[in-house]
Amino acid sequence: MKAAFIQETGEPDVIQYENLPNPSPSRGQLLIEVEAVSVNPIDTYIRSGKIPMEKPLPFILGCDFAGKVIQCGEGNSQFKPGDRVWGSNQGLLGRQGTFAEQIVIDEQWAYPTPDSVSSEDIASISLVGITAHLGLFAEAQLQPGQTLFVPGGSGGVGSMVVQMAKIAGAHVITTAGNSAKAEACRTIGADEVILYREQCLENELKKLAPEGVSVWWETLREPDFDLAVSAMAPRGCMILMAGREARPNFPVGPFYVKQCRLHGFVMFGASASAQSKCAEDINQWMQEGKLKARIDRILPLSETAEAHRLQADNTVKGTGVLSGKIVLKP
Repeated sequence: MKAAFIQETGEPDVIQYENLPNPSPSRGQLLIEVEAVSVNPIDTYIRSGKIPMEKPLPFILGCDFAGKVIQCGEGNSQFKPGDRVWGSNQGLLGRQGTFAEQIVIDEQWAYPTPDSVSSEDIASISLVGITAHLGLFAEAQLQPGQTLFVPGGSGGVGSMVVQMAKIAGAHVITTAGNSAKAEACRTIGADEVILYREQCLENELKKLAPEGVSVWWETLREPDFDLAVSAMAPRGCMILMAGREARPNFPVGPFYVKQCRLHGFVMFGASASAQSKCAEDINQWMQEGKLKARIDRILPLSETAEAHRLQADNTVKGTGVLSGKIVLKP
């Protein structure tokens, strides 16, 4: 089978797209024919070595997948050959990734794909959707009527946060780099969009949320905690899921006087059962048309190296070249 893999960490040119032996499922595992995968920033960090993580060699890249079950390993299974499935949390913590024509995964990480949902759409939502769900509901415990702010509402995680927060009945404020991205944010449910290149974020937040932001979802690699804490409501909650190498100043006094909460989390730290509960809601919302994929482009799996370059430029260099996810197809 063809796969996109690495033998060592480094720049995108270390990615090879060649034949590897076909995998076979062990007890409690599924053999899946992959139909679509998507690229996440963490994929580029693991490939580059910025995030040291145990991995087999050769190491197949990728966290997300969507496809069809070919074979079930021994033991009882909720799936059967031919079933459409999706999932994430692969390529992490010693598990092989998903950027291959066929993959083997533990059944606990697979979820049924709704009939009305394409493999491309569900693959693009996998990691970012589970991340958004965990952060909003398990961590922040978002309530109807609260005000939420998330930067970059047209991006991968940002677009999921905007939509899920709106589904939950929150008032959603986000940012965009241009009018086209701002319109995309409004289309998926944002109540207010701040053009951060033209408008002062601090001043606009004071106008749009005079009583403060109940939930601040931080996506920036270099968080401005002074701005965030000043904009948060008393007893507000900040969700922190970016800035792995950042060491910004933190306004301790204003933060604790407001009695705010700070939650740092990574989706791959959540249990399989917790992520499965997220998947149930995601499936329902996708079926109902309440949750929509944001795909920037679809490329062949053979162009994984180029996809990694685009993702790294967008995430690390802040080029804004992407407005949504990159989906790859074998």
